Amino acid sequence: MKGTKKSLTEEYLYLDFSHQAEGCIFPLHTSVTLFLLSYCDCKIFKVYLVLTKESADSSLLKGAVSQDIEIQITSRQELPPIVQNCRLPAVVQQPGNFCRAGLAVVLRHTIQKSYEADPSKKDILELLGFKKTCLKACAEVSQWTRLCELTIPLAVENFLSESSEQSPAIPAEILQLERKLAEPVRVANDDKLRRQKLQQQTATRAPLTKGRAKGKGHTQEASEELAASSSLELTVAFSKLRVQEEPAPASREPAHIRKAKASDLPPLEHLFAEGLFFTLADIVLLPCIHQFLVIICKKFSEKLIEFPLLASWYQRIQEVPRVKTAASKCGIQFLLLPEFLTTSNEQHPNLSEVPNVEEQSDPLFIGGPRPTLTKLMEKGIEVVFSPHPCPAWTLDWNELPAAVSPKEGKMSSDRALRKQQQLNNLAYVVTGQARPGDRIVDFCSGGGHVGIVLAHMLPSCQVILIENKELSLIRAKKRSDELGLSNIWFIQANMEYFTGTFNIGVALHACGVATDMVIEHCVNTRASFVTCPCCYGFIQNTSKFNFPKSEQFKKTLSYKEHMILCRFADQTGVQLPPQRRLIGKQCMCLVDLDRARAAEERGYSVQVISMEPESCSPKNNMIVGVPV
Repeated sequence: MKGTKKSLTEEYLYLDFSHQAEGCIFPLHTSVTLFLLSYCDCKIFKVYLVLTKESADSSLLKGAVSQDIEIQITSRQELPPIVQNCRLPAVVQQPGNFCRAGLAVVLRHTIQKSYEADPSKKDILELLGFKKTCLKACAEVSQWTRLCELTIPLAVENFLSESSEQSPAIPAEILQLERKLAEPVRVANDDKLRRQKLQQQTATRAPLTKGRAKGKGHTQEASEELAASSSLELTVAFSKLRVQEEPAPASREPAHIRKAKASDLPPLEHLFAEGLFFTLADIVLLPCIHQFLVIICKKFSEKLIEFPLLASWYQRIQEVPRVKTAASKCGIQFLLLPEFLTTSNEQHPNLSEVPNVEEQSDPLFIGGPRPTLTKLMEKGIEVVFSPHPCPAWTLDWNELPAAVSPKEGKMSSDRALRKQQQLNNLAYVVTGQARPGDRIVDFCSGGGHVGIVLAHMLPSCQVILIENKELSLIRAKKRSDELGLSNIWFIQANMEYFTGTFNIGVALHACGVATDMVIEHCVNTRASFVTCPCCYGFIQNTSKFNFPKSEQFKKTLSYKEHMILCRFADQTGVQLPPQRRLIGKQCMCLVDLDRARAAEERGYSVQVISMEPESCSPKNNMIVGVPV
């Protein structure tokens, strides 16, 4: 048992600390993390608060940190080297080459480790939601993760700093969350629960109707009916928290309930952030919304009426087992909000202002790739590939250690051969650019096929693998350990949480806009990049990018026309007719030429190269950029 405890405590959790106010430690990411530690009763990490400025006063921490958690103070300069390259919060394992960074990644890891330390805590595992995917999708591609993990904490922090003003603007992100709480609830057994609710409402209305005939007061009847209608959702939600089976109806539903149309079934009440169940999203939002409401109640109480759903959520959260205890340990004293006279379904006029990211209809738009290809050609933009620098070059795979080969990744021999051919292309370009002492980042590294090859071939360079999926990175580390590589780091994080400097960025088959994020990261750091894009059909406008990207393409194509190129760029599979594949390859090249031109406009020399042999992958383009 002692050995088990030791293995569980050899992880170090680092949290930013700037200041403290109203029972919370700032930045809010730190308060959120400490609240989860308290809720899970997690004591498996050595917790360090990292002073973000010299003036930070840590002498008053006791009121905002659970007495059960031992906290140590450190500075940025004293952090392990791998953590210095990441935004906090971050967890690092000994010996210090595997790091998890970013709020969602750290919180999910905390839940998993708490459950592993005590498997009886199955209710904690329920925080990860259906199929254990709550806040798993990275913030770069998931609007919901981005809202919870990044934009709401930041918006509330900004609101607090501006609250000294006469009447600061309510953050748009808070209004967005209020809208979210008004959305219909969808769960796996949606139909069954809604039929149970209909049966419950029908049974409740019958005695109430009789009561009305006898002249009972309508106010009491309405409140009784409302309480009855919401009890099913609460019962189901709390049974989940207690890891019980959902309550089954006492008997088979009557025929009129079974035969009721789906459109006639009552909607389920939106109890928590993601719908019916209490999840990690609620844990993240609670300290943020609490701080927001503290200021609203203190200075702008007349604005409370704008957030009826948020206020109901805030009050309901307090009913969840252990939430009040965990909050009080962290210095969060819940507010007593006034009763609202409006119903929760009424919306403030601001709530209807939903941002429209779709492009307006274009009456001149013509579908299909050929008109778009013709339009580009008329403007002098044609499909042109740069020549491959050395098409016959290959690594001597037979002479390399077995763990270097992608065959170790449990794939078929045909697929392993194609992966080797892809790696030949990337390795040739990167090894030609790399210099001793360089840092090379393998973005979206997956199981580490690229990074491990480069770390083995370039022992004088530091190679950093960045990947959001934990299991893939663990497999990569296992292969690295077998090889005894000492020049490799593993960071489980979204790209935004990696802040280190580097010389070369690499990405093999980064899906959709992930390729654009890699290029952007490299350009901002003035690093070279070697990317092989994938999943062109997933490309779309995001909070960071608008397509087309380059000025040359913007002058010629609309967003819809660019999306046509992206959609047909995915039609390059070997099973398709040759003419269809040819058009797909042309579209693929043009999408990547747009990316290349955008980087050239920012001071890069860029080439779009077709990998050799082309049969190594249906997505066989390489975009190679060097700062000039």
